[in-house]
Amino acid sequence: MTKKDKKDKKILKMWTDFKAFINRGNAFMLAVGVVIGGAFNSIETSFVNMLLSIATWPVPGGLKGFITVLPALTPAQRGASFNIDGQTVNLQAFSMAEVNERVIQFAKQQGVTLTVTDTEFIGWKESLLKLYDQHGTTYTSKGSAIIDWGGLLTAIISFIIVAFVLFMIVKVISAAAEKKAALESKALV
Repeated sequence: MTKKDKKDKKILKMWTDFKAFINRGNAFMLAVGVVIGGAFNSIETSFVNMLLSIATWPVPGGLKGFITVLPALTPAQRGASFNIDGQTVNLQAFSMAEVNERVIQFAKQQGVTLTVTDTEFIGWKESLLKLYDQHGTTYTSKGSAIIDWGGLLTAIISFIIVAFVLFMIVKVISAAAEKKAALESKALV
């Protein structure tokens, strides 16, 4: 038998084993489980987000704003710099009210008087906000290191819900298997 024949025989055996595995039903049931699990995940995530948004309703920015901004170590993490009244102001993390105030102060230093409704003000503000990520009502420099406590809490609660649902499913299946075994043992007697 040549090397090519041996290789062809191995490939044929692997293909035969794969077809037997697929035809057993286990792979099909696993695929169905994965698809249903993915669909359940989106429902569960939506449910957790709804519960947490209700629970954090009075908190400005909700759970998405529940972050800790770590101190800036590099210029990129410090965010945009403004020279206002002779002082350099870095905007690493701020609220919308603060950005409105900073843009108006910066414009005033440039000799431009702006109000929040001016189109020029809106353009300045939009160009500034492109440098930042929004977390609830807080904006952080794109280079900032943050600890997303809200995301962690959401993940923990999601895990607990999924674990509880799976526990209940396993409990029901185990009870059904026990009843089936008891009925089969009575039928044999």
